[in-house]
Amino acid sequence: MIVRDLRVYADALEGDVYHYRDKSGLECDAVICLHDGRYALVEVKLGGPELIADGLSTLEKVAARIDQARMGAPAFCMVLTGANSLCFTARNGIHVVPVDRLAP
Repeated sequence: MIVRDLRVYADALEGDVYHYRDKSGLECDAVICLHDGRYALVEVKLGGPELIADGLSTLEKVAARIDQARMGAPAFCMVLTGANSLCFTARNGIHVVPVDRLAP
């Protein structure tokens, strides 16, 4: 359902949402791509602090694998959670946002 919501928001911006998985098994739940080349990485973690920490780690690993000289840096990275009542920016600028804070 969360990816569906992300697709609705991305569509309003004339963008698309993809899933990333490489041959080593590293994956990212959602990659939001806009037609102007901007993109964002999103991990969905509906659990508590341990899962949020896992999402932060995953996003750092995925971002490190991107050829930023060719693709540019992500516009943002976000752990989308259902178990956290606060929005905050964690290490390396990764945002942690509860799903009920999503809005167009």
